Amino acid sequence: MKPADFNLGDSNLFGGNPDHPVRSYPKFILWGIGEATDGSLLFYLWMLVLTGIALVGANAWAVQVHDGMIVTNMTDHVSWGLYIANFTFMVGVAAGGVMMVIPAYLYHDKKMHDVVILGEILAIAAIVMCLLFVTVDLGRPERFWHLIPGIGRFNWPLSMLTWDVIVLNGYLLLNLHICGYLMYMRFLGCKPNPRWYVPFVMVSIFWAISIHTVTAFLYCGLGGRPFWNTALLAPRFLASAFVAGPALILILFEVLRVTANLKVDDGPIRVLLSIVRVTVLVNLLMVVSEVFTEFYTGGSHTASARYLFFGLHGHRALVPWIWTAVVLNVVAAAMFLLPVVITNHYVRVAACTMALVGAWIEKGMGLVVPGFIPSTLHEIVEYSPSLIEWKISAGIWALGLMILTVLTKLAIVVFQRPLAQHESEMSSH
Repeated sequence: MKPADFNLGDSNLFGGNPDHPVRSYPKFILWGIGEATDGSLLFYLWMLVLTGIALVGANAWAVQVHDGMIVTNMTDHVSWGLYIANFTFMVGVAAGGVMMVIPAYLYHDKKMHDVVILGEILAIAAIVMCLLFVTVDLGRPERFWHLIPGIGRFNWPLSMLTWDVIVLNGYLLLNLHICGYLMYMRFLGCKPNPRWYVPFVMVSIFWAISIHTVTAFLYCGLGGRPFWNTALLAPRFLASAFVAGPALILILFEVLRVTANLKVDDGPIRVLLSIVRVTVLVNLLMVVSEVFTEFYTGGSHTASARYLFFGLHGHRALVPWIWTAVVLNVVAAAMFLLPVVITNHYVRVAACTMALVGAWIEKGMGLVVPGFIPSTLHEIVEYSPSLIEWKISAGIWALGLMILTVLTKLAIVVFQRPLAQHESEMSSH
C-alpha cells in the first residue's frame, strides 16, 4: 500500500460535482476528526502518554505564569535558556522539511511526491512548537497584543523579532494550505488544480530557508554578544537544519513502517540519506572552522567559546553538553557514510537519532547559553534549566508529537483508502 500520487494535471477547483451533498467540506472535517482519533490500542496508549505529558507541562506553565519567571533558572545575565534553545532547533526542523519539497516539485521526483506530504506535516508540527516555545518564554504572555498592528507597535521592518513573527506564521499558513488542499482534493478523488497549490509550494521553498536565516540574524545581529557575531551563523543554521529535518523524517518513515505497515520506497530514503551525508559533513566543517578561528586567534572575545568547550575559571556546566554533541555528530557522520545505512533499518535509525540529538545540543544549549556567559560586564553566571522548564518543554514536545501523529494518521488514511469507502463513511456523519 502506497500513498497515491497527487501531482496531477489541471482541473477545475473541486473536480466532478462540487455541489455533491456528501462531498462537503464540513463533513470532511467531521470525518477527518473521527479518523484521526480512531485507532488501535497502541495508538490510544501513545496518545494517552502524550496527553499526560502535555498536561504536566500545562500545569507547570500555569505555575510559571502565576509565580513569574523566578521559577525558571533564567536571570538578567542569562535571559534565554531551554525554551529558546528548543525554539531554535525546531525552526531548523521546520526548515529541513523543504528537503522533501525540493526534489518532489523542482526535480519532479515522482517517488518523493508519494511521501512529500509527511515532510509538510512535520513542518506544521514543528512551527506550532516554535510558536509555543516563544509564548512560554514570555514573562507576561497576555501582553501579546502589543504586537498587533494598530493596537500596539509591531516595529516592522526595523525589528528582527517582527520579521521572525511574520516568517514563522507565514510558513505555518503556507503548509496548512498546501496540506489541507491536497488532502481534501485527494479525498474527493479530484485532480488538484496546480494554480491553487504549486505557487504556494514554490514560495514555501524560499520561505523555509528564510525562517532559519532570519532566526540566525536575530543572534548575529546582537553586537554585544561576540559569540554570535559570525558570518557563518546563518549557513551553519541551514546546514544543521538540513541534517535534523531529513533525519527526523527518516525516523518517521521507520516508525510508520513498524506501526502502520507503510512501506516507503527506497527512492525517497536514498535521497534523504544523500542530503544528510553531505550536510552533516558541511556542518562539521563549519564548526571546525569556527573553533579554529576562535582559539587560534585568541583574544577576549573567545571567552564564551572557552567556557563552552573547556570551562572558564572553574565553571564547566556546558562542557559535558557540547562534547556529547561533538561525539554524537562525528559518530553519526561516520555511520551515514557506511553503505549499510541504506539497507539496515537499525543502523539508519541509530545514525539519525544521534544526528538529531547532536544537532539539538549544538543549536540549543551549545549555542544560546554561551552567548550570555560571560556577561557584557565579564561576570560568569551559569545557567541550568529548572524542573519547571523541563516540564514545560516536555509538554510542548508532547503536544507537537500529538499534532504530528494525528495529521500523519489522517494523511495515510486519505491517501490509501479508495474513494468509495470515503463516501460511505462520510455519508454516515
